[in-house]
Amino acid sequence: AGMRFFLQYVGCFFAFFSAGFLITSTWTDCWMVNADDSLEVSTKCRGLWWECVTNVFDGIQTCDEYDSIYAEHPVKLVLTRAMMITADILSGFGFLFLVLGLDCVKFLPDEPLIKLRICLVSGVMLLIAGLPGITGSVWYAVDVYVERSSLLFHNVFLGIQYKFGWSCWLGMAGSLGCFLSGSLLTYCMYLFRETSSGRLHSAYSLRKGYSSAATIVTNVHLPSSQTATAKMYAVDTRV
Repeated sequence: AGMRFFLQYVGCFFAFFSAGFLITSTWTDCWMVNADDSLEVSTKCRGLWWECVTNVFDGIQTCDEYDSIYAEHPVKLVLTRAMMITADILSGFGFLFLVLGLDCVKFLPDEPLIKLRICLVSGVMLLIAGLPGITGSVWYAVDVYVERSSLLFHNVFLGIQYKFGWSCWLGMAGSLGCFLSGSLLTYCMYLFRETSSGRLHSAYSLRKGYSSAATIVTNVHLPSSQTATAKMYAVDTRV
């Protein structure tokens, strides 16, 4: 039981921070940052929803939002948005299910097997959440790197060249955390569920065996007691 509690709390820890990292990376503005800081007096960051410029001297930041979501956008941007939002939703619900499955939470306290199944469902959701998260963030980072490398290879300098920033790193970290948390909750909790199911089945079989034995003993003794009573009445009648 102690190991099960430990695994639940470790999984909850990673699930909480993983969901937070994914949500933060989706809604922050530094997926791409300018790589030529020595030539610029401002730091330029691009996110999935807007682009911000921060003056390096006074720290003043101005942001420009992209066009409406119905407008035409690059395929990279649209697919990354979709995958990260999907990862946010799945990881958020996975964390909420995990909280309900914790033994310290007073939810279905008399149903330990159901709580274990809730942890299993949470683990599966976190594993699924890690897939679009890592796909979107790594794909975005690789695309930025390939674009920059191709420009350098052809000796093209456009004034501003980008590399992937801390928002992209947060997306990768959150996705890996979802994989780790989901693996703990699915594999390890499955073993505990099998053990608990076996114990409950053994206890049920033992109680059933005791009940059957008691019935047999009763049925065995009942005819002999009736026979003794009949003999007594027979003796009284003869007398």
